[in-house]
Amino acid sequence: MKNRFSFPAKFEPDADTGGYVVTFRDIPEAITQGDSLEDARAMALDALATAMEFYQEEQRAVPEPSALEPGEELVTLPVSMQAKLLLLNEMVAQKIRPADLARAMGIKPQEVTRLLDLGHTTKIDALAAAFTAIGRTLALRVE
Repeated sequence: MKNRFSFPAKFEPDADTGGYVVTFRDIPEAITQGDSLEDARAMALDALATAMEFYQEEQRAVPEPSALEPGEELVTLPVSMQAKLLLLNEMVAQKIRPADLARAMGIKPQEVTRLLDLGHTTKIDALAAAFTAIGRTLALRVE
């Protein structure tokens, strides 16, 4: 099954530096480079995660990843970030503002800010409660 948060990345050799430049077709905000292929792979994940912060800050839905093309590799976001981005996408789709979510959950707006913060560790039960508050269910499965 295709992962909703695995994005194709192109790793192109950079003749000037001897390293690699990494770009994402679906997430144009994510551009990085590394001195080696291994370094570029680590930097790609960091660049992708940083780009997701822009989507969260601007309350924009994260696009679906395109199919992998020859010469590309998939870069997958951490599961904890995926759950928060699923919540973000659902809030955008339903036109729910963070203040609306706070009211629906019966919590302070600051708590919703932390809940949506991609860098903040959040208990899965809190995310499940947020989904329930907007009429959805967070379900987990092992593949």
